Amino acid sequence: MTAVAETLQIWPLWYVLCVRRPVDKKILIVEDDDAIMDVLKIILNRAGYQTISFSDGHPLMNDEFEIPDLFLLDKQLSGIDGIDICRHLKARDRTRNIPVIMISANPQINEFSRQAGADDYIEKPFTMSHLLETIKTHIHSPAEMI
Repeated sequence: MTAVAETLQIWPLWYVLCVRRPVDKKILIVEDDDAIMDVLKIILNRAGYQTISFSDGHPLMNDEFEIPDLFLLDKQLSGIDGIDICRHLKARDRTRNIPVIMISANPQINEFSRQAGADDYIEKPFTMSHLLETIKTHIHSPAEMI
């Protein structure tokens, strides 16, 4: 591989990690694994997103949260399952039109997400670029993606 090709391969990672973009979109994350939560927040903040985070789904089930532009929900949470949270969000007038992306290591996450009404899913392990592209697909208008 040439030096230019190697540079082009690492450039998106460098750009996300080092260059901050204006923050105008808010992502609400529900993840009970502190390490994964930290990684998600770092990636999303460096990509220019504001993040709101919860370690369980109780605030969402009790409508005790600020409305985001996108929900990022782990499926396997302690207490309330992410699938149940997704169903709840999609049944509520104030949140039904906000994109929900499920995250899970469960190989059936595609089917679980579809049944719960989620807009998309990401199977663990995932790459940073896949995470950001999936979010970008649902959170930005076509004009913003250019």
